Amino acid sequence: MNGPGDIGDIVDGRFELLERLGRGGMGTVWRARDTALHREVALKEVLSSGPVAAGDAEATRVLRERVLREARALARISHPHVVTIHHIIDEEPHPWLVMELLPGRTLQHRLEEGPLPPREAARTGREILAALRAAHAAGIHHRDVKPANVLLRADGRAVLTDFGIAAVQGSASLTMTGEVIGSPEYMAPERVRGSADLPASDLWSLGMTLYVCVEGVSPMRRGSTLATLAAVLDDPVPPARQAGPLGPVLAELLVRDAAARPSADRLDALLAVAEAGHLPAPPPVPVPPSPTRTDTPRPGTPRPGAPTPHVLPTVGPGSASATVSAGPRRGRAPLAAAAAVVALALLGAGAYAALKPEPRSHTADKGNGGTSAITTSAPRKAPPSPSPPGPDAPATTSAPPSAPPAPATKTSPPRPPSVAGGWITQLHSEPLTAGRTALERRLAAVRHQVPGAQVLRSDDFRSFRPGYWVIYAAGPFADGRAALSFCAEHGRTTPDQCVGRWVSDSPADRVYLCLPPAGAATGRCTRP
Repeated sequence: MNGPGDIGDIVDGRFELLERLGRGGMGTVWRARDTALHREVALKEVLSSGPVAAGDAEATRVLRERVLREARALARISHPHVVTIHHIIDEEPHPWLVMELLPGRTLQHRLEEGPLPPREAARTGREILAALRAAHAAGIHHRDVKPANVLLRADGRAVLTDFGIAAVQGSASLTMTGEVIGSPEYMAPERVRGSADLPASDLWSLGMTLYVCVEGVSPMRRGSTLATLAAVLDDPVPPARQAGPLGPVLAELLVRDAAARPSADRLDALLAVAEAGHLPAPPPVPVPPSPTRTDTPRPGTPRPGAPTPHVLPTVGPGSASATVSAGPRRGRAPLAAAAAVVALALLGAGAYAALKPEPRSHTADKGNGGTSAITTSAPRKAPPSPSPPGPDAPATTSAPPSAPPAPATKTSPPRPPSVAGGWITQLHSEPLTAGRTALERRLAAVRHQVPGAQVLRSDDFRSFRPGYWVIYAAGPFADGRAALSFCAEHGRTTPDQCVGRWVSDSPADRVYLCLPPAGAATGRCTRP
């Protein structure tokens, strides 16, 4: 044959074209009859547009070589979720691929009836992921994962088709007429930029496909091709509202930094949990290694168990130790007495109070390099006997009344009582189960490099994984990169020494994690 096929044509002396099943940017798929084996097959006529169609001989040669190379590689894959290639017809002027004819419909056609339930979408996602993993193992990148390229068998199982076809001219390249080969709203940002292909790029496209499965619309589609490409590069991906247990999976997967996306193994585990109807566990919080010789506290630094004022964990960004002053002057005497009793209880029990912000906040003098902030409301009466304070009780690091007064130090200005809604540097994470002594030792070590380091409890903010003390510096920082630059200035340049974190009360914000080095930060480093 010397041109595009038509109904009734015989290809390679064997395959009779019966019906045109579909047409895309890289060719036409036919239902055909194999006259030798008396069976029906799918025949893909690999055509191209733009400069190749205009008679570019070199582009035609490249097209043929890439299609044939990837088709031969795909033909070696035997996988239930990968379409089977039976035969390659290397015929002028373009090649043909003889493939398994799958009864059923595409995922795109199914979505025209409405979104998928989240658990069904998760199951379909696992099947598509299995196909991608088989292809990636064979060195093939799909480059055009989307609902129209997923066929559903009669029993609902998904089969991924059109492997490698979108890669022929590069899915992000523009033809002379401005037409994009492929579907822009499903492309990974790095492919739009023309970066090297990665398996993670196919995983982004899978994430976009699953987003459309549960939401019914693409979050990146705009009114024009160029506007869509710009959105893929820069616009935030809105949280999926109907994703249920699939929501955290999409939030972790649809990040623009390819290196920050979950691996195929982790993604499969996440989808398995979502398929079961459960919420996946959040990504692990980075934990630095154990102290080294450089972590030895300097002279004068409080040591574990020493009878010195204790540093209290705080959720505030203030850099001052905490005392209290509230209400009219005549109420200060009973309040001071109450504070002294609380201090003795803290010293005796060795407890740490994770204090939560209240409407008013007060800060006071530093002591022994400690940094803490508390909040307090109206003055309270002194308790009748010493006891450990509750989570909302005021605390102080002042000495008891019988002790000599502490030397005067410079008072820091009042600061907001909470770091929620801002970027911090996360310098270390210590499990709550490690105990007070381990936290004190680590805090003292971190302050050798970052003197103003503070402590918060991860349970107080849903953007953290619960169960940790988090040693941090509050900034304020304009974004995650500014937080990393601060760390670099203090000699902390690796992910186990510093990450930029957005602090909030939303678990969806766990994805805003900025990783060093500061000059080439990876992850989500800005928050819209």
